[in-house]
Formats: sequence, structure tokens, C-alpha cells
Amino acid sequence: MVLVFGTALTVIKIQLKPKQDENKRVKKMMDILGAVKIESTRDNAEALFTEHITAAYRIQYDGSKANLPAGSSDEVKEAFAVDIKKDFRDRSLTGADKMYPLYISGEGADAKYIVPMVGKGLWGPIWGFVSLESDFESIYGVKFDHKTETPGLGAEIKQPLFMDKFNLDGADRKINPDGNKLFEVLKGGAEITSEYQVDGITGGTITSKGVEEMMDRTIAIYVRHFDSLK
Repeated sequence: MVLVFGTALTVIKIQLKPKQDENKRVKKMMDILGAVKIESTRDNAEALFTEHITAAYRIQYDGSKANLPAGSSDEVKEAFAVDIKKDFRDRSLTGADKMYPLYISGEGADAKYIVPMVGKGLWGPIWGFVSLESDFESIYGVKFDHKTETPGLGAEIKQPLFMDKFNLDGADRKINPDGNKLFEVLKGGAEITSEYQVDGITGGTITSKGVEEMMDRTIAIYVRHFDSLK
């Protein structure tokens, strides 16, 4: 009985995997678009992604642009294929072993540079996308998500109530490439004293600080690349 039941579950898992992989692929497109304030659905995400993501490529830990793998000519495809969550879980990898995707929406002065990131919340992984203006400092939009954070507390990182704070009072928050911290998420209710800060989630301090650590660690790598684009 156990053998039959186990075999049945394995077959079902194999049959469902293509659909699950497709759902993850589409959700990733939706989140990338969300970081540049483009609403999408599972039905139109791919079309909108093709329309609005004008370029994508991978960078290396030192900030240099990565070469395409042998036999490939599609930079967007190679960037999209990087699984930053898997790489983050693999403790055998150092920063230098990894590739870092960068997505671009628009062109010239209107371009937005979208940085994917992953980190730790209170109970499990958190992840997201942060888009920067063409000055490489002003935050245009964010899209965060989580797996197991507490409803009503840390789970609020995926809600507009938190994400809209990155455009506080209609003014973009900024990263501070010259500071000890690129960005700071304060304890909920704390006073904002600079454009490099947002108010965290009351009662969700550990998750809020997880967002801060995730942004600070990841964007520091991309700053090295942005310096070459200025």
C-alpha cells in the first residue's frame, strides 16, 4: 500500500511539474513588471514583459558584464534563467561564483534598472525586485514577496502599505552609494530623517530588517556595475 501510494504521488508530481514551472516563470515576469509599476495578469504578463523589458543581461560579482555562455546569443533569456533563490540557498557558492541578472525597462533618461534580490525573513526566505531611475540612486518602485512570514506582521512586506513607502510623499527614496548603508528600513514608527530610509512594519522588525539586509547586500554588487554606466 505504501509503495503504491508513494508511486502515485511521484507520478502526480512529475505530471504537475511543467505546470508549476510555467506558473513560476509567469509570476517572475509579473513581479519584474510590478517593480516598474506595470500591473499584469497571468494572461498578459508575457506580452507586457516583451513590450516593456527592453534589455536584460547578467553581471558578475565584480560588477563587470558577464559574457554569454558558448552557443547562446540571447542575453534576456540567459538573465531570466538565473535562479537567484537557488543560488542563495546553496551555501557552497561564494559571491564570485554567482551571476546577477539586471533587467532594463525603457531607454535613455527614462530607463529603469531592475535589480532582483533574495534574503531571509523571520521564518523563511524573502525576495523581491527594486527598480532604480537612470541616475542609479532614486528608487522608482519595489515588489517584495515572502514564503512564510507572519500574517499581519512580516507578511506585510508584499502589501502596498509597505511597498508604497519607497515613494514616500510622492518623492522617490534613494540608495546612498557613499554611505555605510545603502538603504535603511527603520523600526516601525521610527522617525524618518533622510531620503535613504523608510519606516518598517510595526511588529515585523525582523522581516523589515531582512528587507534592509537584502537590499544593502545585493545593490552593493550592482553599484559596481552602475559606476561603469555613468
